[in-house]
Amino acid sequence: MEARSPQGGGALKDGAWSPVSGLGEGSRRKGEEWEGPIGGRAQSPMGGSRIRAPGPRGTPPLGAGGCPCPSSRSLGDEPPLSLLPLLLPPRGPAPEGREMLGKGVGGGGGSRAPKPSFVSYVRPEEIHTNEKEVTEKEVNLHLLPGEQLLCEASTVLKCIQDDSGQRGICGKLVCTDFKIAFLGDESTLDDNEPQFKNKVIGENDITLHCVDQIYGVFDEKKKPLFGQLKKYPEKLIIHCKDLRVFHFCLRYTKEEEVKRIVSGIIHHTQAPKLLKRLFLFSYASAKQNNTATGPPHQTVMFDTIKDWHWELERTKGNIKYKAVSANEGYKVCEKLPAFFVIPVSLPEEDISCFQGRGIPIWCWSCHNGCALLKMSAFPKEQDDSILQIQKAFLDGIYKTIHKPPYENLKTEELSNTFISLQEIQTSYSKFKQLFLIDNSSEFWDTDVKWFSLLESSNWLDIIRRCLKKAIEVIEYLEVQNANVLLIEENASDLCCIISSLVQVMMDPYCRTRFGFQSLIQKEWVMGGHCFLDRCNHLRQNDKEEVPVFLLFLDCVWQLVQQHPPAFEFTETYLTVLSDSLYIPIFSTFFFNSPYQKDINVGKESQDSQSKPLSLLTVWDWSVQFEPKAQILLNNPLYVEKPKPDRSQRRAPHFKHQRQLSLPLTQTKSSPKRGFFREETDHLIKNLLGKRISKLINSSDELHDSFREFYDSWHNKTVDYHGLLLPHIEGPEIKIWAQRCLRWIPEAQILGGGPVATMNKVLEMMEEVQSLQKKIDAKHNSQMTSPLDALSLLRKPARLSSLFPFALLQRHSSKPVLPTNSWKALGDEDLAKQEDEFVDLGDV
Repeated sequence: MEARSPQGGGALKDGAWSPVSGLGEGSRRKGEEWEGPIGGRAQSPMGGSRIRAPGPRGTPPLGAGGCPCPSSRSLGDEPPLSLLPLLLPPRGPAPEGREMLGKGVGGGGGSRAPKPSFVSYVRPEEIHTNEKEVTEKEVNLHLLPGEQLLCEASTVLKCIQDDSGQRGICGKLVCTDFKIAFLGDESTLDDNEPQFKNKVIGENDITLHCVDQIYGVFDEKKKPLFGQLKKYPEKLIIHCKDLRVFHFCLRYTKEEEVKRIVSGIIHHTQAPKLLKRLFLFSYASAKQNNTATGPPHQTVMFDTIKDWHWELERTKGNIKYKAVSANEGYKVCEKLPAFFVIPVSLPEEDISCFQGRGIPIWCWSCHNGCALLKMSAFPKEQDDSILQIQKAFLDGIYKTIHKPPYENLKTEELSNTFISLQEIQTSYSKFKQLFLIDNSSEFWDTDVKWFSLLESSNWLDIIRRCLKKAIEVIEYLEVQNANVLLIEENASDLCCIISSLVQVMMDPYCRTRFGFQSLIQKEWVMGGHCFLDRCNHLRQNDKEEVPVFLLFLDCVWQLVQQHPPAFEFTETYLTVLSDSLYIPIFSTFFFNSPYQKDINVGKESQDSQSKPLSLLTVWDWSVQFEPKAQILLNNPLYVEKPKPDRSQRRAPHFKHQRQLSLPLTQTKSSPKRGFFREETDHLIKNLLGKRISKLINSSDELHDSFREFYDSWHNKTVDYHGLLLPHIEGPEIKIWAQRCLRWIPEAQILGGGPVATMNKVLEMMEEVQSLQKKIDAKHNSQMTSPLDALSLLRKPARLSSLFPFALLQRHSSKPVLPTNSWKALGDEDLAKQEDEFVDLGDV
């Protein structure tokens, strides 16, 4: 068997290379058209050779930087794995002797044949040396404390999307008990080093909890993978919950390694787990001896009664409400936190009657004294005697919080009259498919019907409905001077969304970074939101997986992009917060309740000698980002609320009180049934889970009062430190582009988007700041953040509209057209085309 060497001048004969010369100038051998493993014809970076894909199983892989290895057609049979490191071309610029590939080797047309430029005699010791050199170039696997390597596979290609198709980076695919990682040298792909790096998760790392779906490619057909496999795929496709898509070619990996890595990834990402087997506990145990952390954060954790007293004083709610410790040690209910707030007039003994159900729990107090409350509804009961007991109990509860005409109560039943969890789950499943793009062709093929697919997903409409419901609650509190009671089956899903949105819109403290983090701790973590089930971290029940918290972050993003100066944090902060849902070294999003956390870390253990585990919180951002990267989490345009002058504090307060005292709506009472009987029956029907035929107010009255309040606010000048309402009209609700589109190069706009506007604004701020320094040197240390942010935004190349995440991606040079009409253009020169005549007479 004899085959020509693609590097020129060599032939494989009887297992050894020998020099060959005499190839004519410009002659094209059959072996010059290389067979590649991945799609598309691409120009070889080493010369004029072409890569044709897909080739048959056994064709050699593309080398680093997309360089092809010799074709199986030029070598005859599949090369042995021991020769593969030799066949992979070196990274970086090719040596002088190798630039002849694709330009013709030797003389042609009767001209003199040049001297051979490559001579190689392969011996076993030389093969060993080459393997050693390749190994040294590989990226080392970084293991966290407590992290263990489970399985690995060598000679794996990571497929990278490019304008001319796809190309591969050769490396190693590993799976640990924390993540899936690809180890390959990609230093030649991106010249700009990203300044926004995550210290825990690398660009090629996928935490096991972030894996959404795994697909395998069998004979060019894509099939989902689960359970035990009888046949293993040639290509592995991983869809992530943060909307990344990874392609790994396994065609050149040893069969036993393919079985081991594919089976390991499927098992550790899809098999049901026990809570104690989460990496969270392994990491915490390994970090027990090393407790060094960053500076203490100012986030209020609400795990002590002192924190609740502080919140009551901050919101001026300590007159009508009190913090109780009736559930300390979780002796009343495992869903409730150890400490919470209830009305002062409510006896603490009532809390234990129905394990916390039917108890109005305080969320927040408005400036006019009205409060936002939530309540867990009673389960459906068929026994009339139990229903009578519950009805009598609710009568007593209702009398304590509904005292017209001084205190009115509006109830918002969310379980039956609002969005269902099933609707949220179905909508997001359709929505995320728009961004899980396998290749560039798929992106452009769906461009024509993209808006139709977006509308059919119904995700933006769900966001609109959540914002609208929050505005309705604000109208009750702000205009009608009424307490609002949110009712849900467990008061831990939709109640969390609405109560949190109301506070973000009404309380400027919740629009600061520490205030927003404290809000999440109070309403979500201590409020008993089932993060473990809703994120499906244990893979025990797919039906319980509903992106409720992600829906809330998307609603907040709508507010941030509509009113940027009102928020101390940026959309980048919200994006990395959504990514942190799937990093199992933080305890914030990996438990269903405070009780579940405390019982598993040993705080509620009977063994007094055992030391409870110390778990990290996600609010310590120094664990994930360097101080320079954390600057991008802060909004340089945010201005803190100035402290009011004491001499001018009384007059605005009196005017505001006089305005709120005017009765806008009159409470209706039934002369036959008493002034509160009708409202009581309505509340009881909601709490008992029965269907209702109408709201408290008629739909027309509700719509009219809502529209009047909504239009009146938007006609005024926006006070960024006061009430903040979003626009909820159709075009105002947008896609969270930075999170959803950041991994799609075709969706990026170089030198455009919000980051370009921010860059110009920061340049103006820098100029103003320099003038301010000259006027007053004392303000020099107080206004450094705009300059720091500007230093990150100033780069030699144009920034992407999806900065800072787009720095990790390769940019596409395809024109961003509103349809897929770029395909029809082909290679035609647009400058030479005739102008198309368009008749505008009917426009």
